[in-house]
Amino acid sequence: MAPDAIVAEELTYWYGELVAVDHINFTVAQGEILGFLGPNGAGKTTAVKLLTGQLKPKAGRAVLLGMDVASNAEKVQGEIGVCFEDTNLYEQMSALENLRLFARLFGIRSFDAYALLKRVGLAGREKDRVENYSKGLKQRLMVARALVSRPQILFLDEPTSGLDPTSAEAIRSVILEERERGATIFLTTHDMMEADKLSDRVAFMNEGKIVALDTPHNLKQQYGKRALKAEVSNESGELEMREIALDTPQTPEAIHELFAQEKVVTIHSEEASLEDIFIKLTGRRLTE
Repeated sequence: MAPDAIVAEELTYWYGELVAVDHINFTVAQGEILGFLGPNGAGKTTAVKLLTGQLKPKAGRAVLLGMDVASNAEKVQGEIGVCFEDTNLYEQMSALENLRLFARLFGIRSFDAYALLKRVGLAGREKDRVENYSKGLKQRLMVARALVSRPQILFLDEPTSGLDPTSAEAIRSVILEERERGATIFLTTHDMMEADKLSDRVAFMNEGKIVALDTPHNLKQQYGKRALKAEVSNESGELEMREIALDTPQTPEAIHELFAQEKVVTIHSEEASLEDIFIKLTGRRLTE
């Protein structure tokens, strides 16, 4: 069995009296996508900086690919790719020039910049100056840049934030392709729907602590409320909603009575979203 790609052991960091990351423990397997979720101020960004060697922990440790990050930061950084929400591209250069410069910094000689730009949907715009790119195009280029070194671990911070649906879907496709290649993906996001679609497991972070960590399915089963929702037509022809809780001893009889006594127009099952579960666990929304 392959060792975990990411291991956090009692990982802790504080700024003065503010404990931003409070003794967190988790692992991420090779080839796994972990969605790392939480509102602003939850400690997500600090955790990522600890994992990528930008900060040294005050206590505990982070281990990537079997290496302690604090004592092997440069070596670890050569094996990972990072894409942060704020773009830091060379605006006066073209997309091709940006990628080729980055490749040189990594000492990569055999590198097809055109093919990589095509993967992220920038074919035909390779020689345009980045300053003329929209936010969506810049974000695609940021993702492409993170992939230049074919990293074993990919850190993505809000990779589709504020993007149009086409740009967002293009980036999601690349993320899934990277997992198929065998890369480990650490996905930081506010978007619960995106995390649900992409992640093998999700971690909920709040006030510096991880309050839940499991697959989206298991979290929904453990904390969610499943229900059957039906739209019925009353005697006046108006539509009304009916809701039946699932997984109770009364469920079969309630469903039978619904169809026996009501004129059912539409019916569908409904389960709790990750957003609902996060609110239940923390008492706050992701967007706070």
